[in-house]
Amino acid sequence: MVAARGESLQTTKRPGRLFALQAGAMLLWMGLPGSLWAQQAPATMSLPAQGAGAIQAPGAAPAASQPSRLTLRDAVALALTSNLGVRVADTQVKEAAGTEERKKAALLPRVKNADFTNLQDRNLRAFGFSFPGVPLTTGLFGTYDFRVLADQPIVDREAYHTFQSSKRQQDAAKLTYQDTRDLVVRQAAGYYLDAQAAAAEVEAADSRVKTSQALERLARDQHAAGLATRVDLLRSQVQLQRDQQNLLVARDTYQTALLTLQRYLGVRPGAPLELAEKLEFHAAELPQPDEALPPALEARADYRSLAAQRQALVEQQKAAHARYLPKLSINGDYGAFGRNFGEMPGVGQVQGTVTFTIFDRDRNGEVKETASRIERIDAQIADLERGIRQELHKAILDLDSAAQQVSVTKAGVDLAQEELKLAEDRFRNGVTDNIEVITAQSSLQSAQDDYITALARHADARMALARAMGAGELSLGLGSPRP
Repeated sequence: MVAARGESLQTTKRPGRLFALQAGAMLLWMGLPGSLWAQQAPATMSLPAQGAGAIQAPGAAPAASQPSRLTLRDAVALALTSNLGVRVADTQVKEAAGTEERKKAALLPRVKNADFTNLQDRNLRAFGFSFPGVPLTTGLFGTYDFRVLADQPIVDREAYHTFQSSKRQQDAAKLTYQDTRDLVVRQAAGYYLDAQAAAAEVEAADSRVKTSQALERLARDQHAAGLATRVDLLRSQVQLQRDQQNLLVARDTYQTALLTLQRYLGVRPGAPLELAEKLEFHAAELPQPDEALPPALEARADYRSLAAQRQALVEQQKAAHARYLPKLSINGDYGAFGRNFGEMPGVGQVQGTVTFTIFDRDRNGEVKETASRIERIDAQIADLERGIRQELHKAILDLDSAAQQVSVTKAGVDLAQEELKLAEDRFRNGVTDNIEVITAQSSLQSAQDDYITALARHADARMALARAMGAGELSLGLGSPRP
């Protein structure tokens, strides 16, 4: 199967039919009643045990020698734990938190201690003491100074807006982190869907092999009884060989899909694994695009991240304008000062300071830089809004079309099965040769393939709609975590 790479739907061809769909995000329809082949399929499709090292899915504790049963929710949880993009985004949030703390420090009091021990010789004449009898220098003497110094900004609009900008940047980093998680959810769910579709192909191929084996035995019995020719027997044997070959290909594709899924989830490729959930269909109520757009914009982390980035730039712009505003601060110090430890009285001072910039050409360049960044991000926000609207329309159209395809292809499977049964009865009763049987088998194979493709398309459309709506992890019951 072709695993999801991004958010577009792509297909690749196998000989004579559409085989796979690209998928990603969450499967909202999982865990609901119904199955692909209720009368044919086993409960699960599993790989043979391949030695120790079976994966441990969240919430499960299988024996080491038994395949691990992996649900969609488990797969997404594993992907969110091991994905590099999520871990990098998490570090970016922590880095933004550190930046915010640094910018906040510019508005808080600063206190430090300074202790001095001096040995000095002063030139008295340089200080104006040039009277007769007064020596040129004081001679060596020592002093001790133990002091605590503090300063507190009172009014500093530039530092305030810089701090507010760092807060908005941290919000943007958190939203980018959440958007990264949403993309990983879609990707992991896409790989899980690929494996489900491949498992459905194996089930269908296995069912066709069993049917061909039964028809080959019937042709052999009919030939022995003189009711069928040698050509009829050969036709049934050729069809059996063809179905067995298709089964081998389907099994290889399924195992490849499992390897791809394991690699993305961060577990050892080749570990025993079986899917706990099957490819199923569940009808969905289609929202109206215009009604769905406002909540989608509120829920989409990527859209909200751009809005937070714009707010950060606006605060930077305000900080640039505030560089010419007066700044008021208070500072002071207090401590003990003297020539010996026995005589060190407390001394200190408190002073207020007002500063303002008279000339600073750098401010104009900063204002221009920030204005251009705001203009650029406004264009990005407008483009993303159009993209989200397009995603909503396309997902709704695809979901409606895929639902109709599922209904039509399911009816086609039922008709093809009935056709095969009638052709088998006619051949059993000697009314015709088994050309009709072989033709009916081919029709059934095509109908089953079309049905699997329709199911996968419907699942992919649900994923795309969930992504467009910004449902993220909430649809899987994983919450909406923040680092």
